[in-house]
Amino acid sequence: MKIGNRIFETEKHTYVMGILNVTPDSFSDGGKFNRMNLALAHVEQMIAEGADLIDIGGESTRPGHQQITEEEEIRRIVPVVTQVKSRFDIPVSVDTYKAEVAKACLEAGADLVNDIWGLKYEKGMAELIGQTKAACCLMHNRKEAVYHNFMEEMKADLQETLKIAERAGIEKDKIILDPGVGFGKTYENNLEAVCRIGELRQLGCPLLLGTSRKSVIGLTLDLPVEERVEGTLVTTVQAVLSGCAFVRVHDVKENKRAVRMAEAIRDGWRKDGSTGDE
Repeated sequence: MKIGNRIFETEKHTYVMGILNVTPDSFSDGGKFNRMNLALAHVEQMIAEGADLIDIGGESTRPGHQQITEEEEIRRIVPVVTQVKSRFDIPVSVDTYKAEVAKACLEAGADLVNDIWGLKYEKGMAELIGQTKAACCLMHNRKEAVYHNFMEEMKADLQETLKIAERAGIEKDKIILDPGVGFGKTYENNLEAVCRIGELRQLGCPLLLGTSRKSVIGLTLDLPVEERVEGTLVTTVQAVLSGCAFVRVHDVKENKRAVRMAEAIRDGWRKDGSTGDE
């Protein structure tokens, strides 16, 4: 899969997407990186720690978040996208569900649109992505967490997203799918989504898992946001073993190491056929 000027071997490897929130109210790091110098320093740090691409968001989408205007979101994101693309050789994703914001960011050099509503918030989003031939990450989401058969309904919802993409001319090799942990799901649904994410590979697209510091980890371990690294690492290992192509995380260094170790365990025995017991 090509994102920007880089080829990602999504069948063989799990890549790390580093999160940059330029928001005052993100659930995890709101206000920490909403000044240009701090944002750029954090991108530099994430690249040094092994990030394969950077996801930039300008509106918090945590539960109960305050929606902002397109103009405000563009004001927050576009200058950062421009500076990151001019200073660093790394693919950039923009985390937005609004077509006008995505358009402004793509014009500024962004390489991927990360849409938390899976093309279902605005009709114009699918048309934009189809016309620009940009890569996209399309997430599962619902307004209410009401399901009779969770996994089957999630698959059906994602298939509907793929049909919207096809009608808009979005090529399938440009699409990543995300089960949307923390969005339109109960605590139990979130755990099931992580456990069974590998089943979504049957939809024919690379998968992204985004659980970093989320409430499903906090509720399970009874820990605040700043103490959820270990829980996140467990989900990252699950992503690797389930065949996910990407993990979206705040703590790049730790998750990059977890990916490397999980891949070594998964693949190491195949190299020479020995068991190590000789």
